[in-house]
Amino acid sequence: MISYKSVGIDLKKIRLSQNTIGQSIISTHKIPKNVHVIHGFDHYAGIIKINNLSIALHTDGVGTKTLIASLMNKYSTVGIDCVAMNVNDIICVGAKPISFVDYIAANQNNRKIFKKIIDGVVQGAKKSKIAIIGGETSIMPDLISGEIFNFDLAGTVVGTIQNNIIDKKIEHGDNIIGIDSSGLHSNGYSLVRKILLSKYSLKDKIKNIGILGNELLTPTEIYVDPILEMLKKCNIHGLAHITGGGFTKLLRLCQTGFNLYKMPKIPPIMKLIQEEGNIQNTEMYRTFNMGIGFCIIAPTTETKTIVSICKNHNMKCQKIGEIINKIGVFINDEKVIV
Repeated sequence: MISYKSVGIDLKKIRLSQNTIGQSIISTHKIPKNVHVIHGFDHYAGIIKINNLSIALHTDGVGTKTLIASLMNKYSTVGIDCVAMNVNDIICVGAKPISFVDYIAANQNNRKIFKKIIDGVVQGAKKSKIAIIGGETSIMPDLISGEIFNFDLAGTVVGTIQNNIIDKKIEHGDNIIGIDSSGLHSNGYSLVRKILLSKYSLKDKIKNIGILGNELLTPTEIYVDPILEMLKKCNIHGLAHITGGGFTKLLRLCQTGFNLYKMPKIPPIMKLIQEEGNIQNTEMYRTFNMGIGFCIIAPTTETKTIVSICKNHNMKCQKIGEIINKIGVFINDEKVIV
């Protein structure tokens, strides 16, 4: 059996490293005068308050999905992923994203490829209704190896909180509504490459999937518009972007029980990964979105409105579970995945 840990991604050890970093940076929170740090660590975004204005900030990247782009010589979609990974996180605290800066580190200068990457960033920004106000490009062949163009792509988003911060409002009996993902999104690719690229070519056409490389480069869905509308019209108790760590992300919201008993059918690409890698269900739910890219936790009375809003934005969503009086994440009432 292959696991995320077996390809060098040990989530428990990574969390320990993150906690160490968090304990170090907390010492800086009182340095700026007239600035109050509301959230500085262990949430989807950091939040500061200046006078009466609350500002949220978040940084994220595309990860090793960039390697697929390089192998396919197809760079026009990873910029969408970069924006999506940032804006989808910042809306989880109730913030409206407003501006963005990007960072590209590459092993060589290639103006045409840079243009294609940034075209994707611009496309993601337009869908998110944010302004790209700058960025940085770094050429470092001694650090990033390879004869073909190889790169890392990350960004930072800034948002403002119009009303209330979405934080620790979850109650027993709340519904968990899941919005469909567009595919793998932008996490778990170290495991994906280990399993699939040892058996398939990126050019291979696979039943129910199509060209493998194209499927792996399907950009991350951007959930900004429907979520911001929900924040205006609904009583939302919690929001979760399902990325690295899979459904363990839910525990970031509140130490309570998340019972997922109405998950959608496993998407073909994730079914292929599970079968070829002989991966246990628990590992799949710890690593991938399993067809659900975003979760909304709200009272049962809000479910109909939430589903209607998603439908109006051409997104499919459905109730996938509810909050229970146990701590952890459960699949079908009994299988604990965290």
